[in-house]
Amino acid sequence: MEYRPLSNTGIEVSVQCLGTMTFGEQNSEQEAFTLMDTALAAGINFFDTAEMYSVPPREETQGRSEEIIGRWLRKRGCRDRVILATKVAGPGRDWLPYIRGGDNRLDRQNIEAAIDASLRRLQTDFVDLYQLHWPERQTNYFGQLGYTHVPPDEDEVPLLETLEVLADLVNAGKVRQIGVSNETPWGLMRYLALADAHDLPRMVSIQNPYSLLNRTYEIGLSEIGQREKVGLLAYSPLAFGVLSGKYLDGAQPPNARLTLYPHYERYSGTEAQRATHDYVSLAREYGLDPAQLALAYVNSRPFLISSIIGATTEAQLHTNLGSVDLVLDDELLERIETIHRRCPNPAP
Repeated sequence: MEYRPLSNTGIEVSVQCLGTMTFGEQNSEQEAFTLMDTALAAGINFFDTAEMYSVPPREETQGRSEEIIGRWLRKRGCRDRVILATKVAGPGRDWLPYIRGGDNRLDRQNIEAAIDASLRRLQTDFVDLYQLHWPERQTNYFGQLGYTHVPPDEDEVPLLETLEVLADLVNAGKVRQIGVSNETPWGLMRYLALADAHDLPRMVSIQNPYSLLNRTYEIGLSEIGQREKVGLLAYSPLAFGVLSGKYLDGAQPPNARLTLYPHYERYSGTEAQRATHDYVSLAREYGLDPAQLALAYVNSRPFLISSIIGATTEAQLHTNLGSVDLVLDDELLERIETIHRRCPNPAP
């Protein structure tokens, strides 16, 4: 396993991170335990979760992923071997009315309640990385490419207030480092500027989508991340499994995510399918597993800290792990660029 620095924190994390949003929904607790055991044995020391998980989000399963991880950590006695990341939910009155009564904002009351609940579920005194799952303000994330300006609400929580609460969590020892997720270049730079101006903790990571089907991170955030030492934690590096090729030609594999939840259409548009066909064909031309090609490309990016893999079976996890040692040569990388130029970012 390869390890990379979590920005300037002194923490080293595996280049692959185990995503756990399927725990408690697609994966039973026993299956989740097996996946975590396998990941840890293979050298993965970085696990990512969120107070919102399982996914798809439901009131009955909210927090279940953290609970399963907490029981595993207690049973295995391995907290000291795991870099643990979780997230506080942003506003979600319309689709998450059961999280703090639907009034979940990134203010003091909500963030403090969220971290205390997460720590109880995770059965730990602290998390290594605490992330804002999505912004308080209305902006373009979760598949929105273009930005439409919406004036701030009167009760919108200022970024400085959010940052001050996170600083207090760091000072209290509940959180070691902080990061953002689904954030824009403006948002990340504002947090960094506020931290520098007010002597507050800096964001050390950004968890955004990045894959062969969505390289929009490169357009602005890549420069910021590398100049400001804020590395990428890439989620959906396989685009919900689409880049494995298993959904091509209308296939619906049993128990696969998009078979079970067809309303997740972010990576299933016509252009995305066309690009996926080309990437899968390229992988097979070179005798490579399509999923490993897609992951190896993400792993090779200079701005990447870790890619978040969300395997639901041991077989998938072993396939994903096989990408860590795969090096793509210059010719293959240029072939990838040719496809990208022909069909850039078909699934933002």
